[in-house]
Amino acid sequence: MFPNLGEFNFVSKILENRVALTERSPQFRGWLPVGDDCAIFDGWLATKDLSVENVHFRLDWSTPEQAVEKHIVSNVSDISSMGGRPRLALFGLCVNKSWSAEVRDRIAKAVSEGFAKRGITLIGGDTVAGEVGMFSTTLLGEQVAATPLLRSSAKPGDSLYVTGTLGKSAAGLWLLMNHPEDVPEFPALVDFHLNPSIEEDWGEKLVREGVNGACMDISDGLSSELNHIALSSGVMLEISEDLLPIDPEVCRMSQRYGLNSLDFAMNGGEEYGLLFSCSYKNDIFQTRIGSVLPGTGVYMKRKGGEKVSVNAQAWSHL
Repeated sequence: MFPNLGEFNFVSKILENRVALTERSPQFRGWLPVGDDCAIFDGWLATKDLSVENVHFRLDWSTPEQAVEKHIVSNVSDISSMGGRPRLALFGLCVNKSWSAEVRDRIAKAVSEGFAKRGITLIGGDTVAGEVGMFSTTLLGEQVAATPLLRSSAKPGDSLYVTGTLGKSAAGLWLLMNHPEDVPEFPALVDFHLNPSIEEDWGEKLVREGVNGACMDISDGLSSELNHIALSSGVMLEISEDLLPIDPEVCRMSQRYGLNSLDFAMNGGEEYGLLFSCSYKNDIFQTRIGSVLPGTGVYMKRKGGEKVSVNAQAWSHL
């Protein structure tokens, strides 16, 4: 009797557009244990992210293609935040038993094309079936400079910057959960939550510009990332409310429903832009939001002049 080749054929679809494996070792050979956006072993940047159905994506809100793209972006942004370039991936997929053949095929195609268009080589993985869908990627990248961007590298005298605008993803999620009937009024916010689009080589650009401060991606919310950097670097961070680049659509939506746009900007995750420090003026593709000072903690100068403490308000799965 011939074996059932269904899984083999499905995996073949995922590997259909795979990028050829390049036999090139990392140029820079650093080592770094757990505690940053990536670990580093012998020059390879390593990160891992999971995306679970009905937790990180819902197929009644997003297309299969959007769900896959969001998952890949969440991994790539970790490599970017260390000043690296993604190269190799191990991909795991738990297929929801209730997914139709069309959904399975679209996910396979999206995975194949999503890694290929970024020049990332799929070198292995696993496929199983279960009650909910799940994507799992272990992504390896390489440093493009001798010194990676680390959370622990902020120094008094540095300025703080963010790339992109703030609050879009959290505002889009709020709309989907509270006013789905108004989604057509704010398509940019919902689109960004379902399929965040970022400049994925931001970190590489920073190190090529000579930035050697602290850096991390904004995945758990700005308030949490600021506290991570302050604690890791042993410094005080002070930001100004007036300088925060809150997305105009977030402000418009907040005004529409009587909400506080600052909450979305400070505590909304899944932005995947970068928060970093730099010792010289650097406004090529980012916005200055504050300063690094001696001391401890994170503070914000409010528009009225009051100085308040910024507490970490990260999302927790536990």
